[in-house]
Amino acid sequence: MKVLVTRPAAQAAEWVGRLRAAGLDADALPLIGIDAPADAAPVDAAWAGLAGQRLVVFVSPNAVERFFARRPPGVDWPAATLAGSPGPGTTRALAALGVPAAQTVAPRADAAQFDSESLWAELSARDWHGRRVTIVRGDGGREWLADTLRAAGAEVSLLSAYRRAPPVFDAAQRRRLADALAAPEAHLWFFSSSEAIDHLARAAPGAAWRAARAIGTHPRIVERAQRLGVGEVRACRPEFDAVVRCIQSFDAPTPP
Repeated sequence: MKVLVTRPAAQAAEWVGRLRAAGLDADALPLIGIDAPADAAPVDAAWAGLAGQRLVVFVSPNAVERFFARRPPGVDWPAATLAGSPGPGTTRALAALGVPAAQTVAPRADAAQFDSESLWAELSARDWHGRRVTIVRGDGGREWLADTLRAAGAEVSLLSAYRRAPPVFDAAQRRRLADALAAPEAHLWFFSSSEAIDHLARAAPGAAWRAARAIGTHPRIVERAQRLGVGEVRACRPEFDAVVRCIQSFDAPTPP
């Protein structure tokens, strides 16, 4: 059974490597493209004013990587600024780029979900009245955390550090998609984004999904896959060991 990792290309490559090292058959089929922002000036301005922020929330590893790609030479993360992360992948990306663990706020390892709500559970006890907060994201996204912080008195700015786009498949990826549609029982979709499923639906119009199988890393993603018509979808925490266990919980396909 081949696992199709649908994250953006950089994260997909990392996951494929780790899954293969764990003895699983995996390939990347990125369903979200990541492009530079139309205007990088707001990101540069955010770096210039970073020390005046109490909190900078990064919604994903891509938000971290794209924001830090504009870091001025020799600039360290300010000592009085917290970095917010909704999950382990984003936390690892922050650590790799030098943000101290003591200044990173993230959901507990045993949190029910890794999302904005779980991050807020760790932020809610702090005083946010008059505090400046920036949320680094793509072009658009959920407003829940921004609205919640504003309701708590924070001055919240939204910063687009990248643009999400539909995938542009190369020849190998087109064959991979065709193989998955032709033999759904021999493939397992690994979804970590509802938007990725939207892009898949547009990339394969009219496809029959009843025989397809998938895992989703959040209830909203599972629900979206079910609305697409995927016959079997299982929820899974986005931690590597949990993903491996979930993949292994599926029965291997019966040989023809």
